[in-house]
Parts: sequence; C-alpha cells; structure tokens
Amino acid sequence: MFSLTAPTQLHQRAEQYFLKENYIQAANIYEQAIETEPDVKSYYWYLGLMLLLQGQEVEAQTTWFMAMMEGEPEQVDNWNAELVTVLQTEAERREGLEEYSVAEKIRQNIKEVSPKDIHNLLHLTQLAIKLETYTGQDLQELGVIEILNSEPRIEVNLELLMEVLKSVLDYAPAHPSTLDFVAACLPHCQNNHQALLVILLPAAIAIAYSQKLPGIAAQLCELYLKLSPNNTEVVGHLAGFYQNAGQFEKGIETAKLFYSSVQELADKVFANRQILRGLMSAGGYWEESCAVHQRQESLVESLIEENPTQLDSARITRLFTANFFTPYIEDDPRKNRSIQNRLLQLCQANIANYAQEQVEKYSQGHLERKKQNKTDKKIKIGYISYCLRSHSVGWLARWLIQYHDRDKFQINAYFISTNPVLDPLHEWYIGIVDKAYKLNQVSDIAEQIYEDEIDILIDLDSITLDVSCEVIALKPAPIQATWLGWDASGCPSVDYFITDPYVLPESAQDYYKERIWRLPQTYIAVDGFEVSVPTISRAQLDIPSDAVVYLCAQRGFKRHLDITRLQLRIIKEVPNSYFLIKGISDEESIKTFFHQLAEEEGVDSSKLRFLPGVIAESVHRANLGIADVVLDTYPYNGATTTLETLWMCIPMVTRVGEQFAARNSYTMMMNAGITEGIAWTDEEYVKWGVRLGKDEALRQQIAWKLKQSRKTAPLWNGKQFTLEMEKAYEQMWQKYISS
Repeated sequence: MFSLTAPTQLHQRAEQYFLKENYIQAANIYEQAIETEPDVKSYYWYLGLMLLLQGQEVEAQTTWFMAMMEGEPEQVDNWNAELVTVLQTEAERREGLEEYSVAEKIRQNIKEVSPKDIHNLLHLTQLAIKLETYTGQDLQELGVIEILNSEPRIEVNLELLMEVLKSVLDYAPAHPSTLDFVAACLPHCQNNHQALLVILLPAAIAIAYSQKLPGIAAQLCELYLKLSPNNTEVVGHLAGFYQNAGQFEKGIETAKLFYSSVQELADKVFANRQILRGLMSAGGYWEESCAVHQRQESLVESLIEENPTQLDSARITRLFTANFFTPYIEDDPRKNRSIQNRLLQLCQANIANYAQEQVEKYSQGHLERKKQNKTDKKIKIGYISYCLRSHSVGWLARWLIQYHDRDKFQINAYFISTNPVLDPLHEWYIGIVDKAYKLNQVSDIAEQIYEDEIDILIDLDSITLDVSCEVIALKPAPIQATWLGWDASGCPSVDYFITDPYVLPESAQDYYKERIWRLPQTYIAVDGFEVSVPTISRAQLDIPSDAVVYLCAQRGFKRHLDITRLQLRIIKEVPNSYFLIKGISDEESIKTFFHQLAEEEGVDSSKLRFLPGVIAESVHRANLGIADVVLDTYPYNGATTTLETLWMCIPMVTRVGEQFAARNSYTMMMNAGITEGIAWTDEEYVKWGVRLGKDEALRQQIAWKLKQSRKTAPLWNGKQFTLEMEKAYEQMWQKYISS
C-alpha cells in the first residue's frame, strides 16, 4: 500500500505516527520514503530523529552521516543546517511540553552537528538547570563563556541570553563561573542596559538578603556598573551589599557617592540613610553618625512638609526604614514617634494611590466577612516575618507558636525571603504551623493572607523589612498588630501594639498611633534557651582567675558614645576588672573607638578584650558564663541578649529610658524578679556597675535569685504567656465583631 503513496503523503503519515509516539512505525515509513526517493535528504533527518527518540543514538548519527558522506563541502553545510532546523524544531516542541530529558538529548545531538551554535548551548544550559544536573561547570564545558567572549562578537538572541542568565543566577549564584558568565554577557547588552538591569538587580537583592551572600551581590553590581557607571539605583544597593559583607569603608564611601548622585528628596532620604547605616554598622564613627542623623531628621521633615502623593512603590518601601537608627542615637519618643507617625501616614497615602484597587478590595472583603458575624469559629491568626528562623525573633517567638490552642486558633505563617540553606529552626516553624507559605512578592503575600481569611495578622518585623511594611499597609487582614520584632511602625493600618506594664511608660499612648495593648505581666516569655559548651576561658584571654569580668555583647549600632563612657568609668573604678567587648561591627573602627575613649577616661587599654563572634547561638550563650557582670547598652537596650544573660543567671546593669528600645531590659528584669541593677539615671548606672563589680556576695545573691526565678517567674513561663496572648486575641476579635 505504501509503495503506491506519494512521498509527501508518506511524510504526513509518518508525522501522524510520530505525534502518537509510535516511532517504530514512523521510522518504517521514512525508510520506505528513502527507498522511493533516496535523494530527498529530509527523510534521513527525520529517520535519524525517530531512531534517536527510540534510544538508538548511534544508529541515528550513522543515518545522518551516511546521507552526507558523498556531498561537497558546501552541500554538507546546507544539509547540516537543514538537520539542525529539524532537530531544533523538535527540541523546542519538547521544551514546550516540559519533556526536558528528551529535549536535552536532541540538543546534545545538535551540538555534535553544530558545536558553536550559541543558542543551542544556551538552551542546553537552561535544560541542565531544569533537570537539576547543572553543576556550574556546564558554562565552561559547553564553551558558552568562550563563545560569548570571542571576537568578532557574535550575534546573540538577547531575550534568550537574559533568560538563561536569570536561571543561572537563581540556581548557582555562588559558583565562580556565574560571575564569569555575567561578565561575558556585558558586551552583548551594550545597547540595552535595561535588559540586563531587570535581571541582575533583583537577583543581586535576592542573593544578598534571601541567600545571605552580600559579597557576591556586590560583585554583580560592580560588573553592571562597568556597563552603566552612573546608575544610581545600582550604586544605592551596592552600598548596602558592601555593608552587609562587612566591607564597611567601601559601604560608607559608596553610600556617600549615591547621596551626591540623587536629586529627588525621597531619594536623598534613602541615600542619607544608607550612609548612616554604614557608619552605625561599623561602629566607632560616632560624631559623624550624629551629624548624618541630624541631616536625616531634617530631610524627613522636609519630605513630610512637601507631602508628595505620587511616589512609586520602590521609593515608598525605602522610606519605611528612613528613621530606623533614631532610637539608637537618642531617647526622645515624643518627638521621634511624631516624625515616624507622620512619615508612615505619607507612605500610606501613596500606597492608597498606587495600590488603590487592592486596598479597596481588601477593605470591602473585610466588611462582607464581618456581616457574617461568625463568633463561634476558630480565630485565624497569621504571623508574618522574615525572622522565623535562626534569628532573635525566631528563638523568642517559638514558645507562643508551640503552645497555641489549636482547638481555638488556626495558625498560619507567612515566611518572607527565607534562606534556602537548611535552617533547623525555620524547618521547625514550617512543621508546627497549620499552613506555611514561603513568599517574596508583596502582592502575593497580601493576596494569600486575604484569601486565607486571616482574622488577626501579627507583624513581627515592623520597619526592619520593607516588604512586611508594604504588606501591612495594604491591610489584608481586618485586625493587624505589631509584636516583638521592633518598636511599632506608626503605620495607620496597624490597630494594636502589644506591650506590657513596663516596656512603655503610662503616657506612651499620647504619642503612639497604634492602640497600645498591654499584657498583664510581660510582652515576651520563653521556657529557656539551649546552651552548649563554652569556647573561651579566662586563661585564653589572659585574664586572672580572681579578676572581675564585665561584658557587653551588642552590635555596633548600639554602642552609643555616652553609655560607652559610663561603662569605661565603671571599669576604672573597679580594681582588677576587665571589659569584654563582643558584637558585629568593623573590627578596626570599634577598637579605635574604645581605645580612644579609654585614653580619654583614663582607663588602661590592657583591660579591654575584643571577642570574635561564634557560629552557634548555643555557644554564644555558654560563653556568657565568663562574665561576672553584663553591662547593657542605652538608649537601645539588649533584648534577646538580656534574656540570655538572665537565663544564664548573670547580674546585669541596665539604664532605663522612655522609648520602647530603652526599656526592654527593664521589663525583662522585673519579670524575672530582679531589681538590682536597674538604673534610672547615668549616675545610678555607674553606681550599680561599680557595686556589682565590688560586691561578690551580692552577685551570688542575684545569681541565686535568677536561678530560682526559672521556677516561677513570668519571663520563663511560655505556656502562661501564650494564654495571655490568646486572651488578647479573643478580646481583639470580639471588639472588632461587636464594633
């Protein structure tokens, strides 16, 4: 029958079998077509493809080779091109069907025929990533980088090149070949910088913050700036990447360059904040930090007065954190809360413009749900944070999540920018909540919260993360509260700030936008902490066994000039005392800062010891045991470090102020049953520090009281604390329903 069929009909018939994946029958028809018209080369190309799809790769290649064997060089070139077209078409079809293994096999054969075909090699790279066989060496082994760098420059499909670049950055950002690939892409983007920017910058941000690789993110930005050296957007982010990578001088210099390059007031606010961030992170640049802070306050006030209403999302998200460093520098909540509240009101007004549809949708949806008046249902609680992992917030919030009554509450967690590296605490959170989501985009997070019909959304990040701020501003839940992660944001869409009787003074409601919801005893409680084996000793630090050891373990942000002077005065007044200094900062600048102050205060620098960081939190806690007395910082106290100090039964001295950040240690000490070491003035701080250093019996008495407090104190009762939080949630819900 087939002998009577025309060749074109044979091809159509073969194609029908081929599409049904009957490759044997399709191959038989192509063999018959070759017998009928042996000079039609396309039959060989398709016959070889059918053999290849049956797994007969050698036979396929032999078929193609035999068809070309007697051709002239020019003919062979044309035939090769025809064969590549046939294989390319099928590879694309398989990719569309997500049959990546088949597509990869076909493209490997294209590579045999046309080894320098850059587009095929790019597709092979993409397929290796999709098949999860990509090792990072592929770009070198396939010759992609070499071909992209070749002269004269080859023509490349820019869309495909950028697509592959994005995949490589997502899949293997840390591999050395990735940076080589980016560099090789630069010349091909000379006429379209934007195409590279929209791939590179989001990738750099994700690499820096989600994957905690700021050094690589900085290198990516450096490469892009070779192409477009005046791109202020990239320069602004580069400053932050340098700072996160511990390259503080570079971070400060780049932030200053950024500031000098921008003109818009909103951009000036962000750029100045980046300078301040670098100075504060490094520690030791105190006078300059204060000057830059004063300029920041002036810039923010000017922006509030200007009151722009058409700022885009990128600018608004940067404004959320404009005042982040204020509580580290001064304790003046009446003034600073007013500035923060007005700034966040400005942000909210702009969000209401650019996200009007979403905001109105959620508001209307909440009203519709409220009409249903379901008072007897489980209350749905959502926790949103980027810190529910090995982070201070992650360590402290776990007891609340663990003890939640699942008969009364459904618990959802919305994890933002989670680190892909395995984190046992993060995995614990994922396993213990009713529903867990890992999301990064503001609209996706807000929509998921809304669709889940969360009743009360608890923000654990406040202004420490712009993504969380923007989600909260959209008001995806009818009741929203701030707890634990920082002071209240001042955002108008937040209903409550959860505190206790001590952490805010009674007058605080006068200057808070949010309603202050005070729990009866403490705003935080834990059942304890894991403690490992210490890795430091007095002998290792060349400290006599009978010495009095003081410790301050806080990052550079918190090392205010004034409190550091007070700490050094304590050291000066206590014979045979030593001061251990620990915390993330620039090593050289913080040493210079302390040595200079020690000289001014008449303290022998040989009494100072600078401790390196440790990887494990449990080791850090064990190492606290080397101290006789812990000296807290002011105007920004310790929080997690205070809890850890009290858990380790070590006496401490804290200076109490007016703002939330200046009262954390106060509430924790009160809730552990300790008043010794609580100072209300600078003079009291020094007196307590000296007294605790000289009175060993008093230190032992406090240590004993702290040990006993583990049995009864509210600070160490996570279950009771959870009951109080749940009671607050129920009251918030009833108040909302009945209003």
